[in-house]
Amino acid sequence: MGVGKGTTARAFAKKYNVYNIDTDDLIESKEKKEVKKIFAKKGEAYFRAQEQATADWIESSVHGTFISCGGGFYKVNNLKKLGTVVLLDASFEWIHNRLKTAKNSKAKLAKRPLFSQEREARKLYNEREKAYKKLADVVVDVENMSLDEQLAYIAKKCKLN
Repeated sequence: MGVGKGTTARAFAKKYNVYNIDTDDLIESKEKKEVKKIFAKKGEAYFRAQEQATADWIESSVHGTFISCGGGFYKVNNLKKLGTVVLLDASFEWIHNRLKTAKNSKAKLAKRPLFSQEREARKLYNEREKAYKKLADVVVDVENMSLDEQLAYIAKKCKLN
């Protein structure tokens, strides 16, 4: 959550001429609501069900595409069937600082309903970290790599260059 998945995915798609989709964008389009409004009106359980439906659609319909997943998408039961799982890894402090110092920090923080309270966000980060690393096929240390270095590393690990 907030590590730069969307930014990295868009840059990767452009550089390597592949399609890119974002699971949160797909859900927002289907629901005609922003993620934060889905959470507020229908709750987290409903949103997670929409993530699973999205994963099922991707598994049956999408190929050769770079997919940027929301922070809780790791819980879908068919994640490993969707392709190579790339984890953009960073400390909570780095992510929090990235969000707080962004030009549009208010919007970035508001877009993430589970990041509204730092203590709860840190707890969520700690709960998810081990699961993320266990599922990842490729781990990218975004704190110590430029965006160009990240893209090259992902391409090499995914055998695209």
